[in-house]
Amino acid sequence: MSATRYTYLGPAGTFTEAALRTLPEAATRELVPVASVPAALDAVRAGEAGGAFVAVENSVEGPVTATSDELVNGTPLMIYREVLLPITFALLVRPGTGLDGIKTITSHPVAQPQVRRWLAANLPDAQWEASSSNADGARLVQEGRYDAAFAGAFTAALYGLEVLVPDVNDAANATTRFLLVGRPGRVASPTGLDKTSMVVWLPDDHPGALLELLQEFAVRGINLMRIESRPTGEGMGSYCFLIDCEGHLSERRVSEALMGLKRICPQVRFLGSYPRADHGSPRPMRPGTSDGDFAAASDWLARCLDGRGDI
Repeated sequence: MSATRYTYLGPAGTFTEAALRTLPEAATRELVPVASVPAALDAVRAGEAGGAFVAVENSVEGPVTATSDELVNGTPLMIYREVLLPITFALLVRPGTGLDGIKTITSHPVAQPQVRRWLAANLPDAQWEASSSNADGARLVQEGRYDAAFAGAFTAALYGLEVLVPDVNDAANATTRFLLVGRPGRVASPTGLDKTSMVVWLPDDHPGALLELLQEFAVRGINLMRIESRPTGEGMGSYCFLIDCEGHLSERRVSEALMGLKRICPQVRFLGSYPRADHGSPRPMRPGTSDGDFAAASDWLARCLDGRGDI
């Protein structure tokens, strides 16, 4: 049944699959590789899959714009989980190939900037070309279309390749963030360490427009964890913003911030409240921003309406 099917960027052996398999529920789902991020998410929209697992950002290269644009456009989707996966590349080759035999290399476009300096130092004359995923690059090497591919070391055995150089990374501690996305549904209960995501469209292009948007979070003591601008396609200077903030929709400070955005912005798309994957400690709340503080202020206002404000 489609509810038990998860789609992900394939073929088998991608970092996306490796991250997906860290979810406990993955053991009870049919995991279906597809050719692209849009294809994974379209399967969810069409009811052919219960969830899609996609990369959304990398600590070195930044946003995965295919995912961002899919969350912004089309039938709304909702985020239910996130996974952080440390990324280390290996240079994969057919058995018997040495560095001197590598003239062409392939990988996913997001991977190339993460190994650019290594390539310049070790294979300066090799030609790099993009593949639809790192595992697909490994498959193309197996077929003889390229001499080498950057992918996870675990991918080599799937395609009959060898790890010529392990642990290739220009930046230490590179990490990719992945999302489990499904059709909109009831928000999960708060865990005490949550994240809320949304897309916000500016009302118009005027001085201070972005500041007005950000103030909805600042005055309520909400920390923004990520803000990404994407063009709307409606002309130069027309942007929307994908925002991740600390907290859960059930918290008064978060719900009131979203209501504030809805008042001043023409469109706000709620993308979900879900557990954070970094397992850090909750940030101390600024005075006046807890649910208790909001409730006390509401009670005081009610007393004012009854003529008992100072009681």
